[in-house]
Amino acid sequence: MSYTSARLRRGAAAVVAAGTLMVPLAAAPVDAAPGVAPAAHATAPPSPSPSGPGVRPLTPAVTRQLDGAVRNVMREAGIPGVTVGIWTPDQGSYVRSFGVADKSDGRPMTPDLYLRIGSETKTFTVTALLQLVDQGRVDLDDPIGRYVSGVPNGDVITLRQLAGMRSGLFDYSEDDDFFKALTSDPQRSFTPRQLLDYSFRHPVLFPPGEKFSYCNTNLILLGLVVERQSGLPLADYIRQRVLDPAGMRHTLFPSGAEFPEPHAQGYTDQTADGRVADTADWNPSWGWAAGAMISTLDDLRVWAPTVATGRLPSGGRLISAATQKERLITPATPIPGAGYGLGIFDVQGWIGHNGSLPGYESLTVYLPSARATLVVLLNTDIDHAGQEPSTLVGEAVTKIVSPGHVFDLPAEPAAR
Repeated sequence: MSYTSARLRRGAAAVVAAGTLMVPLAAAPVDAAPGVAPAAHATAPPSPSPSGPGVRPLTPAVTRQLDGAVRNVMREAGIPGVTVGIWTPDQGSYVRSFGVADKSDGRPMTPDLYLRIGSETKTFTVTALLQLVDQGRVDLDDPIGRYVSGVPNGDVITLRQLAGMRSGLFDYSEDDDFFKALTSDPQRSFTPRQLLDYSFRHPVLFPPGEKFSYCNTNLILLGLVVERQSGLPLADYIRQRVLDPAGMRHTLFPSGAEFPEPHAQGYTDQTADGRVADTADWNPSWGWAAGAMISTLDDLRVWAPTVATGRLPSGGRLISAATQKERLITPATPIPGAGYGLGIFDVQGWIGHNGSLPGYESLTVYLPSARATLVVLLNTDIDHAGQEPSTLVGEAVTKIVSPGHVFDLPAEPAAR
């Protein structure tokens, strides 16, 4: 299963095996780029998790082990470039970039690059919703039909079920006509209502609340709720009320295909003809509240503990303690050891989200038992043997760093 944004013709809960893209591996890892200062945070430590041991000290020997593991995954999966960051309060840190950011000129992957973060956008959209809950402007048990008209089962699907991926709605990114529209013109712009129209032409899959089914449609609806109840465009609300208070100055919600420099080129085989294509200029509007955002390693380092604890780097609260507690109720999914709460998952103790859209993948997670943060950024979404590259890297790293908490989120074959 893959909790990722916007897989074309394959929803985030179903991933198809795809051909690999073989590229040369860069000779040596790159440490933190000159002038890129480590992000600092003052988040209060959460209560330790009873789920097991924390992380190993990041000694030179462990660092060498990590270097080798990442290189091996890149070689096997044909990953062009990857950046990995691990931070702990007392066991050291690890920041490395491997491979190339752009195969056309051999420019190396570096820790300062901007990358598209796909479904990690969901954590920001749901955070915005939960702030409105704290403000009394919405209630998690309100039906979505109170805010958005025309939703199948809209009188009984709640905001909580949308945020928790238990609505039963059809995922618009699984619609054949949507796939054709996007891949025929990847630079085109989609509106939220156009995306919903692709979903609503299909019958609901099951009664709301009956089971877990990852669905990008849910987040488009929640984005519209945030806009209606806040009176602000979603991008503006997230910038003013989430990113600015967290000090995340290098994270943005683009209005179109804009992409700050320096950024990595992306590579995908989710194309009309199945051939590998460059994707840096693709328009992510089709992901909108479910997957359009852009960020950097240092900003995501800040976001991991912030979203997992509800506390800002300053020590103040982003989300009230009571609402954050509700957020972190992560009912089981079909994958053993993996639960999904309100726009956030818990995989073997790691709390956060991953992201994927054509050309890019990411993983931003926090381990409360050790107050450890892991961020992985890649410039490909091409599967290897049915597994997503971000999961392959995350699993290889956590097997070494946190053997009691291995990030193992397997993919499932698609239904079609």
